[in-house]
Amino acid sequence: MFIIGIDPHRGSHAAVVIDHSETVLAVLELPADRRQRHRLLDWSAAFTPRVWAIEGASGTGALLAQQLVAAGERVIDVPPKLAARVRTLDNEQADKSDRHDARSVAIVALHKANLQDVTVEDHIAVLRLLAKRHHDLIAGRTRVVCRLHTTLCFLAEGKFPRRLRAEQAATILARIHPTTTIGVERKALARELLVDLRRHDRDLEALGVKIRDAVEASGTTVTDVHGIGPVMAAYILGHTRDITRFKTAGHYARYNATAPISASTAAKDRHRLNPNGNRQLNHALHVAAVTQVGHDTAGRVYYRRKLDEGDTKKEALRALKRQISDAVYRRLVADAARS
Repeated sequence: MFIIGIDPHRGSHAAVVIDHSETVLAVLELPADRRQRHRLLDWSAAFTPRVWAIEGASGTGALLAQQLVAAGERVIDVPPKLAARVRTLDNEQADKSDRHDARSVAIVALHKANLQDVTVEDHIAVLRLLAKRHHDLIAGRTRVVCRLHTTLCFLAEGKFPRRLRAEQAATILARIHPTTTIGVERKALARELLVDLRRHDRDLEALGVKIRDAVEASGTTVTDVHGIGPVMAAYILGHTRDITRFKTAGHYARYNATAPISASTAAKDRHRLNPNGNRQLNHALHVAAVTQVGHDTAGRVYYRRKLDEGDTKKEALRALKRQISDAVYRRLVADAARS
């Protein structure tokens, strides 16, 4: 079995073939263009059977990975962190170059048994795309609101709402009548920011309709978990991808960072926040936890019980997030069994 590691870039790709002893058999550097798949397949024809290992097959290397899968090739997704560790520990070729990166990717695929195979993009990929668009729009809207807040502070006294809406900003601006040149320019800037804010709101509203339709079409039951609406369901489905790749609810919790990290000492047994894992999944579970705490739910009862046991508010909320993660896992596994 030959392993072909690829270090993908926007303008070019580097490919390296190794055998079971990690010996480099061939190297190819090619431009990223319309003939990239044909060049790679022609070049690799002599290496059979083969497995392709692509660094970041869901990111920069996504298009190339999908092209190879469509051609009937087996493709493995290699996380960049694993490839970086191999390159760092390589005494002979620790320097940073495209071909050395590609070799590191191939070595990871050779020795790591539980890497994810790349499959043809399906409805889950659509949900992941919509979730990413939602995340970007929210981030853009937040930046606009922050700039609008700052501009209004130069124009008028008083405390403005933290979660400023377009209607509130328009009302505030209508009361402001600057008399200086700089004041007039600041109000003009504020009006432009208000236009941007309304555009983001319109885009988010239109995207929300798309997400609701896409989540409904998926047939998922994850929305039955209190606090998980269509938008958060899109985050969960899109970033979880295939739930069967997680053997247990604990593995899933580790992936979404709701499984705490041990921080125990000889004097006290305690855990702390896990800063790793998929942050988008963690965000969706956090929203669900906050929603449950704010309403009369079983999650709120659990949260209050953890407080009574001596947990801090943050610790209790983290414990609730883990419970929600397990509930989501059970829903996703049941959905996968029905499909």
